[in-house]
Amino acid sequence: MEAQLSTFAQSSLWKRLASVLGWTHASYTLMSVFVTIIMLIIVVWWPMVEEYAGYFDPSYPIWMQVDWLLIGIFAAMSLLIMAGANLKLDAWIVLVGIGGGLAIESWGTQTRLWTYFTLERPPLWIIPAWPIATLSIDRLVRILQAVVPHLPGRVFHYLYWTIFPGFYALMWFFAWPTLDKPLTWLALLAVALLILTPADQRMAVLIFTAGVGLGYFLERWGTTRECWTYYTHQTPPLFAVLAHGLAAVAFWRVLRITEGMRKMKTLRG
Repeated sequence: MEAQLSTFAQSSLWKRLASVLGWTHASYTLMSVFVTIIMLIIVVWWPMVEEYAGYFDPSYPIWMQVDWLLIGIFAAMSLLIMAGANLKLDAWIVLVGIGGGLAIESWGTQTRLWTYFTLERPPLWIIPAWPIATLSIDRLVRILQAVVPHLPGRVFHYLYWTIFPGFYALMWFFAWPTLDKPLTWLALLAVALLILTPADQRMAVLIFTAGVGLGYFLERWGTTRECWTYYTHQTPPLFAVLAHGLAAVAFWRVLRITEGMRKMKTLRG
């Protein structure tokens, strides 16, 4: 009897926890895919894992050598991607994240604005991080939408035309050494078009904020562990952190376009 009561209590606690965190049946599927991708990366790039493990020194306590920042990032992103998961919608976010991440990494590594320790241009093992981060930002935006008050539209109008032109000026400064590269001109043109055609300024500001928030921790980990290095050798450069916000806005715009195309196709059908 006591065992049954204990099992019931644990079950109720788990259900309450799942409800608070916004977990759905799709959440467990999404988390399973996340773990599978990580395991696949470990298996395919096992020499890289062995090299990383070689840095552990048995003469020091393990807890002093554990990468707590990496663990914290993975824990936070795991909880975020499981919150309010919807496989039908999230599948599009994943596809856009993969495509957008591949384009961004190709631009940066081909122009040598940043390089990875494996010297791949770009490394395929980093691409899955983009859709995972994009899903996490999607969840962060939902939180911001709930907590940020509905201020007058002009507030976000001013914020938009302060933040995005400022970022664009910084992008020119950061990418200046690579202005002889066609990929850099394509990137500058794409960002200019994105900024000059705002769809929803409030959403754009919130998405940019969420992207920057997550991007700081990702960039801080990657640059201080020398997983990737920017030509400025900053850990991290301000542009790299802000670029995560811009990328998140770009992905959101692509998702809006694809959603509109799907609706038009449905109406025509």
